[in-house]
Amino acid sequence: MFQKNVETILNRQVEREMFSSNLYLSMASWSEQNGFDGISKWLYAQADEERLHLLKIVGYINERGGKAIIPAVEAPAVEFENPKMMFAKVLTHEEFISNSINEIVAVCFVEKDFTTYQWIQWFVSEQIQEEKSVRTILDKLNLIGENNLYVFDRDIFALRTAAETATA
Repeated sequence: MFQKNVETILNRQVEREMFSSNLYLSMASWSEQNGFDGISKWLYAQADEERLHLLKIVGYINERGGKAIIPAVEAPAVEFENPKMMFAKVLTHEEFISNSINEIVAVCFVEKDFTTYQWIQWFVSEQIQEEKSVRTILDKLNLIGENNLYVFDRDIFALRTAAETATA
């Protein structure tokens, strides 16, 4: 039986994944407008991935007999100071999403919805990888400083490809 509290918190996550996709889309657009084609490519791919996450949750809610709610979401920021500050915001956001996923795990445990508890573990693992990926990017930005962004921008998408290969 699909518990109402589980359905509610999963619908909240749909909203958060949708906002995540829009946030990364906004960051990608800013990056593209400011000549960071590699960063924009990475962020466009990230926006697509977040959209797939929300679709996965919507499908699960409906499959379990719940009612997935597709909400309106607030508009994300459209201006960013620089790539390093932008990726610091990405990390903060991914940590927020990790906490949100952990709240779902806790509700599943309390409600004894072990089916959803098992299903959500994929998202727990995904968030570990998401945070690691962004920390790697921030480490590289710290290493190169602000004067070598051209090389970083050129090579950033390879970081995404390497992370995907490592988890496959």
